[in-house]
Amino acid sequence: MTGPIRVLIVDDSAVVRQVLAARLRENPGIDVAGAVADPIFAMEHMNKSWPDVVVLDLEMPRMDGLTFLKKIMEVRPTPVVICSTLTQRGAEKSMEALSAGAVAVIEKPQSGLKKFMETDSGDIVAAVRAAAAAGQRRRTPATRAAPVLATPSQPRPRSQATPAERLIAIGTSTGGTQALEVVLTALAPGGPGVVVVQHMPEKFTAAFAARLDTMCRVRVKEARDGDPVLPGHVLIAPGGRHLEVQRLDTRFRVRVFDGPPVNRHRPSVDVMFRSVAKVAGADAVGVIMTGMGDDGARGLLEMHKAGAYTVAQDEATCVVHGMPREAVALGAVDRETPLSSIAEVIHQHG
Repeated sequence: MTGPIRVLIVDDSAVVRQVLAARLRENPGIDVAGAVADPIFAMEHMNKSWPDVVVLDLEMPRMDGLTFLKKIMEVRPTPVVICSTLTQRGAEKSMEALSAGAVAVIEKPQSGLKKFMETDSGDIVAAVRAAAAAGQRRRTPATRAAPVLATPSQPRPRSQATPAERLIAIGTSTGGTQALEVVLTALAPGGPGVVVVQHMPEKFTAAFAARLDTMCRVRVKEARDGDPVLPGHVLIAPGGRHLEVQRLDTRFRVRVFDGPPVNRHRPSVDVMFRSVAKVAGADAVGVIMTGMGDDGARGLLEMHKAGAYTVAQDEATCVVHGMPREAVALGAVDRETPLSSIAEVIHQHG
């Protein structure tokens, strides 16, 4: 972007507005254009000066955030970061918001809010920057649509193992909820089991998995420690915990565990990919999709070296191209392809 990221904060909490505005202003390249108490005030503000990014609460008087988000997307699609409470209802509403076009969801606690905003606002700052990048991409015409080979290598032969002996591993972050919906709804039942790491707050992944399960032909659930990886099933790593794959004879299962963040994330895509490289090798397909940062790039390289077929979402269809770009730069990717083709590539090589 040629100028600072202009951010509008919409939250009925005066504490959130005050502290978040101060924290955002501390970051070079971010300008808080306004901080208002509800969507009615926000619409008045936006009619005068449209922001680059909106940070939006969901539960507010006069008009709820989800209704306002849908109005924004109808009038002028704009990157929106949802700031939602860590509750079951908040999780379900956040999933609706992501489906309606929000770029990211950041959790905020029900208590200790001021301390949280003062000490743990780094994720919100990162989400605002990612959302701004996503908005810039939406305004830039796509220049690439056809699949391309990322490295000039010979095609790898498809594994001859049965579906129960094969594995698909998918890692994604910002923009990944929509991308996963595209990929998983296109998968046919009976194919290899799928494990997924989507950077998402605790409790939100259960609502996300439940929503996908109603939409897909494959079965989707939040992973629990010891769950088997079965053909036609998708296991999504729970927010706040790592997931790795273990092997028992010819079958796979997942280990879900606590641990320090890896690449600032828990769950981490690298943790999952590295475990798949060790236990599945050439019987796996690794997919890295839209997301900010580099989580998953090195793990995908380990999968590539172990003989797995590796795929990256292309720049033209990513909300944020950071994670796939880093994987391509490392030489970890066999094929770079648009989002709409990823399920087909999985069918071909899975």
